[in-house]
Amino acid sequence: MPAIPQKLRHFILLTRLHKPVGTILLLWPALWGLWLAAGGVPDMPLLAIFVVGAFVMRAAGCAINDFADRHIDGGVERTSYRPLATGDIRPWEAIAVFVALSLAGLWLVLQTNPLTVALACIGVAIIAAYPFMKRYTHWPQLVLGIAWGWSIPMAFAAQTETLPWQLWPLVFAVIAWTIVFDTFYAMVDRDDDLKIGVKSTAILFGRHDLTIIGLLQLITVLLLVITGQLFHRGLWFYAGIFVVALLFGYQLLSCLGRERSACFAAFMHNRWVGVVVFVALVADYGLG
Repeated sequence: MPAIPQKLRHFILLTRLHKPVGTILLLWPALWGLWLAAGGVPDMPLLAIFVVGAFVMRAAGCAINDFADRHIDGGVERTSYRPLATGDIRPWEAIAVFVALSLAGLWLVLQTNPLTVALACIGVAIIAAYPFMKRYTHWPQLVLGIAWGWSIPMAFAAQTETLPWQLWPLVFAVIAWTIVFDTFYAMVDRDDDLKIGVKSTAILFGRHDLTIIGLLQLITVLLLVITGQLFHRGLWFYAGIFVVALLFGYQLLSCLGRERSACFAAFMHNRWVGVVVFVALVADYGLG
């Protein structure tokens, strides 16, 4: 098998194609929204658009993130290898990748309807703004949560061309959940971020970090339960939410010592939260 050219390898690092967990975390809320909007299996073309779109827009988000952090990443142990920090990719190249991928995402949503296109344009603006928030606010994780949660109204718009009020508790559940897993992620970098002046919820929460994360996990579970009631879901769905609560408890217990490796593992562990909710929805619609 031929070796990957060095420049291509740098672009893979830029867009995190070698680390799909971020794409997976973005994809799950979109799938939850599609299944609820369709009342079961959604239209297959829409499903394909959202799956491909998750990969495209996550890659775009990584490109603009690394552009914003090009003077910061070199001072953070976890990100010092990134190609903009090392000079292997130039800033204009990262911008070009972001624009190209955003246009690819636009082409995908143009296959849907005007409401979805309008929501997608707002979503791209949120994604582009997120990386710069850590310079001005301790709540960049909230902005990321809004970007993640935006996939829910997009899914309803694409499937039904409407935005029923019942979708909003799920949006807020996704926002709370995103703050949870991205705070675990920020806890990995907290010492480095304090040195270079980068802001995050991990720094804001300080010694109360796990308590606040636990409260956000509780809010997530309660909002998922409310979502189940609003969409008249059954036993399979609520069984899944119970498993989610257990997963959240495990994450908190595993991070009591606040070791970097444990916090990063807790962040990664959240992909199973997405899996469980999705499987619960599929089972509830298919077997309920």
